[in-house]
Amino acid sequence: MSAAASTTGETAFAAARPRLAALAYRFLGSVADAEDVVQAAWLRWRETDQAQVANPPAFLARIVTRLCLDELKSARRKRETYIGPWLPEPVVEQDPLGEREAAEDLSVALLLALERLSPLERAAFLLHDVFGTDFDEIAATLSRSPESVRQLAARARNHVREARPRFPVARDEGTRLAASFQAAVASGDASALKALLAENAILRTDGGGVIRAAINPVYGNDKVARFFEGIARKVTDELSYTPAWINGLPGYITHWPDGSLQTTALEIESGLIRAVYIVRNPEKLGHLRPR
Repeated sequence: MSAAASTTGETAFAAARPRLAALAYRFLGSVADAEDVVQAAWLRWRETDQAQVANPPAFLARIVTRLCLDELKSARRKRETYIGPWLPEPVVEQDPLGEREAAEDLSVALLLALERLSPLERAAFLLHDVFGTDFDEIAATLSRSPESVRQLAARARNHVREARPRFPVARDEGTRLAASFQAAVASGDASALKALLAENAILRTDGGGVIRAAINPVYGNDKVARFFEGIARKVTDELSYTPAWINGLPGYITHWPDGSLQTTALEIESGLIRAVYIVRNPEKLGHLRPR
């Protein structure tokens, strides 16, 4: 490959990289795995006769999709033995993962719903509904007919419909509720917590068996409030907090004295918190440490 062709290829890949990383993350729910897939796609791109590629972005998306489908096989085996609730690695605004503007396509609820789809359903839904790829291109990527791909996308859409926020929370309201929730958690004020939570609120904490966390989800505003009340009584460390938007949701990062972190993301509906997602597993937080 000539130097000029190499430069052109590098430029094409660099332009596509944010979109490729965003696609891979939505497939895998892991920042680290998404970055590995994109790097593998780069190596394959370097070995490709790029002069024969009419549409580099589509070609690269096809590579990443197929790599992600392969990765999902091993990822599913890992999650079968995962200790406690599995949550996606948190993506915080300003992280170098790309395409963060559509909060509903990064929300924890949607990513969890995608986990329940078959790999092909997930691919059809992400490529068409999230990234706007036409069915003919998806069919070529998945080695399926366009009609089959339409059916895959339709089935996936029905499964995830309820997971997509119908009324995304306004930024100022989300920031205010997250600050109120953080203050109530820090003080262990069960009454204040219960007032912020929807009656059917759910708490999911992901420690992955690596660090202490609730093994099962906690359901109901009373039980969730009492959970945090109990935690506040046990925590004697001086903690600090950084407001953040995590996976398109309002929340905050907790900083422990030993340097460890945890993220808290809040799903809000009708002015109340209906879901609390806490990631404590240090293996999922490494990309946040330089922040």
